[in-house]
Amino acid sequence: MSTPVDDPLARERSHLAASRSALRAMREDVEALDISDVTANWVNAEVLARQIEERIKALADLSETPLFFGRLDYLHAPGGERAEGAEGERFYVGRRHVHDHDGDPMVIDWRAPVSQPFYRASKKDPMDIALRRRFGYTGGDLTAYEDEHLSDPAEAARTSKLLQQEIERPRVGPMRDIVATIQPEQDEIVRSGLSGTVCVQGGPGTGKTAVGLHRVAYLLYAHRERLARTGTLVIGPNRSFLHYIEQVLPALGELTVQQATVEDLVAHVEIKGTDDATAAVVKGDARMAEVLRRALYSHVTTPTEPVVVVRGSRRWRVAAYELEEIVRELLDRDIRYGAAREALPQRIAHAVLVQMERSGEAPDDRVQDAVARNSAVKAAVKAIWPPVDPAKLVLRLLSDAEFLAAHAERILDADEQKAILWAKPARSVKSARWSAADAVLVDEATDLVRRTHSLGHVVLDEAQDLSPMQYRAVGRRCTTGSATVLGDLAQGTTPWATRSWEEALSHLGKRDAVIEELTAGFRVPTDVITYASRLLPHIAPGLRPVVSIRENPGRFEVRPVSGTADVVAACRESLRHEGSTGLIAADARVPALAGALQDAGIPYVGPGEETTRETRLTLVPASLAKGLEYDHVVLDEPGAVVDGEPDERTGLRRLYVALTRAVSGLTVTHAAPLPEQLG
Repeated sequence: MSTPVDDPLARERSHLAASRSALRAMREDVEALDISDVTANWVNAEVLARQIEERIKALADLSETPLFFGRLDYLHAPGGERAEGAEGERFYVGRRHVHDHDGDPMVIDWRAPVSQPFYRASKKDPMDIALRRRFGYTGGDLTAYEDEHLSDPAEAARTSKLLQQEIERPRVGPMRDIVATIQPEQDEIVRSGLSGTVCVQGGPGTGKTAVGLHRVAYLLYAHRERLARTGTLVIGPNRSFLHYIEQVLPALGELTVQQATVEDLVAHVEIKGTDDATAAVVKGDARMAEVLRRALYSHVTTPTEPVVVVRGSRRWRVAAYELEEIVRELLDRDIRYGAAREALPQRIAHAVLVQMERSGEAPDDRVQDAVARNSAVKAAVKAIWPPVDPAKLVLRLLSDAEFLAAHAERILDADEQKAILWAKPARSVKSARWSAADAVLVDEATDLVRRTHSLGHVVLDEAQDLSPMQYRAVGRRCTTGSATVLGDLAQGTTPWATRSWEEALSHLGKRDAVIEELTAGFRVPTDVITYASRLLPHIAPGLRPVVSIRENPGRFEVRPVSGTADVVAACRESLRHEGSTGLIAADARVPALAGALQDAGIPYVGPGEETTRETRLTLVPASLAKGLEYDHVVLDEPGAVVDGEPDERTGLRRLYVALTRAVSGLTVTHAAPLPEQLG
């Protein structure tokens, strides 16, 4: 049956059905590939089979995820690229490219240059777009559309209702992509080049995490071959956060990006202990890098004896002063400790070969390798440049007061040295009660011995909480690549929290990075962000408050209560609304609230666990709330959140984080007085 020409919605639904059919055909074509006769060996066969499997996954049609969300009607052929289509061609913009059996595009990838005007075009700069159409969906069904005639001067600019609805759409489960709602200032960051590092300062709800993830997706699209060789990595603050964001990139068809925490990166030793704040601050200080370097290279000794190599009836002697010159040259080259140690026997062997040549012999490379393996040379190398285990080096520094004092002289004062020394020295690497900060020191020492592998691109989220030594650990993973650094100075909740992005980028090794600031709030309602921003003068005086662009002010209430029963009642009220609910509380109060919820028969999950339509409540310790978001939040006892931290500023920052997790509504419950900074 033909589609009525006067029914635009029916025509768009027809194009959606045809596009889904074309995507299914693309998937079936890949599934039908026979590679039995095209691979030379089993290794190639395995690699190709894995690539085909990933391609099949990338072509999955997610039933409730719109295949396209927008349409662009160009006035002329975009960019003069006639191959893309004729004058005035129409493009449907979606999460991935879809073509028909003739190879003609039915949906254009949102990352393609031709899609860029969907995010950037405006009445002031239409970018050759006659019409921009947005689509509205219910589940997977196309139910509405909305047009902007950008080239028509008679049509006034207006806020997109569908855009607002998509931003405010209730959320249950993990974080979703924002390809349908990327704003111009976000798109500029997303499409910035691979060669440069970008640092994004963004307050709550400005979409910085989504921008970072979508930048990875864009870079993989624009530089796929290069990044396939060098690799990409997303670093988050904790496992709960990584679980929350883990579906964003796969939903965009990107399945190869690794995810990790900083603790995962430096897992050379097992974490069994914790540091007090003073010790953690000193161990996280960038000065510790020089202490470690000194301690490591203290193992290199000045040669005092010659090396005598016996070959047949001849004896070849390398004098102590020659050995000293070789050692000094290796030290001056500033190469890794392990690489220099491997070069030393070859240098000694070369000195022997020079003598052989002077005596009339004609030795080749095989002779040099044999001399380098000579027992006398090996013994000399072991004495001059002994092997050093990084973990044992750090173990000695933290256990031996004299060893630490010798290498921390004029770097750490006596009190700082005392703060990081273990009260009870460990007997071995395995028995030591390593802390998270200790593991970073071991990683630094490991890199001094052997260079850390560098990736093509690293995304570092919630970066404001990293210590200088942690920044160095991340920087080692992208020395030859670039990075996207995401964070908010106002949400720094560690004693060593970042004071400025310039300083942080210096520790990261990316001094030339561009710093961008996002201040338009898409997630947090106006009334909620206005209330939370009362804390900014006390926690980050130099930052501009987030300005919510949400038309819906959201629900907001500060409610005095008499006990946990009233908090549970507030949760019941929130659950009457569509979407997810988060009950956020000081860590110490979580057990009591968990018991109250169980007694009331309200099911709940912990942060990072999957919510369902039946279980939409998450009980969140305040220490794990960062980076998460819920449609509705009940915040229990703000005063207890502040008191749960070692100092007031950190406590107020933790409270700022907790106050800004809500997308639609926030209820603040308190029996104790509110912090005076909230007014």
